[in-house]
Amino acid sequence: MEAPRFSIQRVTLQAFDLSERTARAGKDSAKRRLRRLRSRSFMIIQCAVTAGLAWLLADLLIGPRPFFAAVAAIITLGFSFGQRWRRALEVSVGVAVGVGIGDLFVRFFGTGHWQIVLVCLIAMSIAVLLGAGTLMTTQAGVQAIIAITLFPDPAAGLNRWLDAVIGCVLALIVATVVPAGPIHRPGQLAASLLRDVAATLRDAAGALRSGDVQAADAVLDRARHSEDQLVDLEEASREGVAVVRGSPFVRHRLQAVKAFAELYPGLDRVSRNLRVLARRTAIALWRSESVPASYVDLLEQLADAVAFMSEELDRQQLPTRVRDRLAEVGVATSQLPIHESLSAVVVLAQIRSMTVDLLELTGLSPAEARQLIPETLD
Repeated sequence: MEAPRFSIQRVTLQAFDLSERTARAGKDSAKRRLRRLRSRSFMIIQCAVTAGLAWLLADLLIGPRPFFAAVAAIITLGFSFGQRWRRALEVSVGVAVGVGIGDLFVRFFGTGHWQIVLVCLIAMSIAVLLGAGTLMTTQAGVQAIIAITLFPDPAAGLNRWLDAVIGCVLALIVATVVPAGPIHRPGQLAASLLRDVAATLRDAAGALRSGDVQAADAVLDRARHSEDQLVDLEEASREGVAVVRGSPFVRHRLQAVKAFAELYPGLDRVSRNLRVLARRTAIALWRSESVPASYVDLLEQLADAVAFMSEELDRQQLPTRVRDRLAEVGVATSQLPIHESLSAVVVLAQIRSMTVDLLELTGLSPAEARQLIPETLD
């Protein structure tokens, strides 16, 4: 039997393709991480500034090296706003239990490896008996270990507990008085997601017009990345509503913030339909199935409408003014003949589905949105 012959050119091309895909994946991953950093920058800055202020205040009121003040502030602010009041209480109690037990323990038994095992068991067990949740139990164990290792000073127990209380209280004050970031984030994230939807629709139209298979693959990759943005949007929506409910300074904006938060389910459906459309675009080009130019025109019209919606959301306005443009796209889909290829049928169906989803984002009910999209021609 003749041994298989390997083509150096084929191996080289395969290696180049692999390296290109690896580079693209790395670039996409970096973009996702930068996007997540931007979305959480307000919380990071808020935690950093509050930790510094907590240290300064506790240093002035209690004494030097107020380690627990800064730590408690970051822990309290690090949770979503709706949980902060309960978390602050848990942190305070956990620190009190842990530091108290640690200081009492080190007085009689000193510090060392077996002491760490025993004090952790005792502190966490007592926290559970007090009805603690996971955070409070963990804090009790952590603070007890710190008390007998880093700061084995029985006389400092009360001061360390007061440090933690100062950090928690200051964090809650900051979260209540300075909530602007969480309020605006849902609209900003929704606008960013719709900008990506519009760009993906345009890229899909361009790939179909040019017959570029690689461009279609890139469209599919881009559509799949919307899931990360949806996770950020869901978190921001919950936090924005909780901020308004918890802060007397912005409670009058509750209805407006809830309206932005309610965009999430519709945007989730839009993203799902977009992924189906992108996948079918790629399949159409892989199989050399034709998609009528009139269908591609509708993709571009829909992209323009979505881009306008993102601009409205950037201005912190609900995208109600785009309703007529979306209705025109929906009517146009019903007036086109059904093409013979499966890919073309799926593309048209997804345009119609996305149009309904987008109409709901303008404030219409599902029934009202569907009524604006006539049945297709036979």
